Amino acid sequence: MGRMDIGIHYSRFPSPGGASIADTFARTAQAAEDGGAALLTCMDHWFQMEVYGGPPEPMLEGYTTLGFAAAHTERIRLGLLVTGVTYRHPGLLAKIVTTLDQLSQGRAQLGIGAAWYDREHEGLGVPYPSTAERFERLEETLQICRQMWSDDHGPFEGRHYRLAETWNVPAPVQARIPIMIGGNGERKTLRLVAQYADACNLFGGSAEEIGHKLDVLRRHCDDVGRDYATIRTTAIAPQGLDPLADTDGFVTLMEEYAALGISLVTISHDGVDPVAWTERLLGTVLPRIKDL
Repeated sequence: MGRMDIGIHYSRFPSPGGASIADTFARTAQAAEDGGAALLTCMDHWFQMEVYGGPPEPMLEGYTTLGFAAAHTERIRLGLLVTGVTYRHPGLLAKIVTTLDQLSQGRAQLGIGAAWYDREHEGLGVPYPSTAERFERLEETLQICRQMWSDDHGPFEGRHYRLAETWNVPAPVQARIPIMIGGNGERKTLRLVAQYADACNLFGGSAEEIGHKLDVLRRHCDDVGRDYATIRTTAIAPQGLDPLADTDGFVTLMEEYAALGISLVTISHDGVDPVAWTERLLGTVLPRIKDL
């Protein structure tokens, strides 16, 4: 059994005690790094999700926020959980993630998915194609990013995207920027993981649900000739299980996840005081799961 890592997910932008959003986020990023978190993630939304209060609540653009985090940290890995494929042209997305990798000195990852929040698309005038088309665009975007991060500067001709030349200078610091695809879809999402990704990120559920998704991923790997063991399997902590209020229950579930091969769990902060929450989580929960 390997190590179980924790990722801190910054899903809301509160200002506890009147502190600025910037100061609270910077201090949380530092607390995450100092406390031993392996990953700091933000959402890729333009409007806050309705489950957290919707558009009247604060929401920052994801990659700008991660660039700010890069300047306030030294070691922690940085990514969005997850980039919506509809929000940025793929060549520009590859350049943005490369820029984050350069400025963080090799700590960027590309988390990406098919996007879903129709209200923010319509609200800000961003085209929102059908589910089928969004998945086609996701696959082409994965192909374009991999080409942009290679020595091939030539054209890309897809059904949805046509790039005349794919220069990307400077290249990423990392020899390969890790690609994490988020989502549980068995037919399309997990097939794309098998074909293109370095990691999956599953929505947390019971150990039985996670185990089933991983079995589906294994079958996709067999179908495309991919070694399942080369994919890092990660999950988002289930919404209803508070790791601080029910630490024993959380640790028990993480033991079950670890037995299935999950090696990182991302946990969303409490929405009240992210700094204090992060310090407490990493001080109490991480020691109990890191060696599972």
